[in-house]
Amino acid sequence: MYFAALLARTEDGWEASDTELDDVETLADLADLAREAAADEGETVLVFIEQEDAWFGIVRVDGEDDPRVYVSDAAAAARSSYGEILTSELLGDDDPDDELADLDGLVDLDGTEDGEPERPVDGADEDNSAGSSGIVPAGPLGEGRILADLGLSERELLAVTEDALGEIADAIGASDILEAVR
Repeated sequence: MYFAALLARTEDGWEASDTELDDVETLADLADLAREAAADEGETVLVFIEQEDAWFGIVRVDGEDDPRVYVSDAAAAARSSYGEILTSELLGDDDPDDELADLDGLVDLDGTEDGEPERPVDGADEDNSAGSSGIVPAGPLGEGRILADLGLSERELLAVTEDALGEIADAIGASDILEAVR
């Protein structure tokens, strides 16, 4: 079960709304959703995503700037659909199908004859595609200083406990607003 909320920073403080992530398939989709929540162009919008206290993620969108991302536990997040969107972006995983399409025209670059695939060595698994080769680290991943200018230092972000989103909202002055959508 996921909890997701958008917090938009306005001249009058924070405005929050819960949101459905059903149509979100990429980080770009998530950033677009955040930009739509902004009352004025250039406002800061935070997207909070949490999966049953296993992990949480914060996506920060400031106007048209690229989104900034922080995930509390990358290994746990990578095992969930929305967390995988965030972790793959942070780890720079590209679409494996795109990489394979780029390599289709290349042959004989691996030292084998006539473009034959290399044989696995020492019983290695033959299915070692680009998408499965990356290792996702356990623990936090992303920009730890994502909320520093809003009142939550990297050290404090790393120290949040069970009610992480509540503690974060409290630190940035949005606890009442977040509670209204929880």
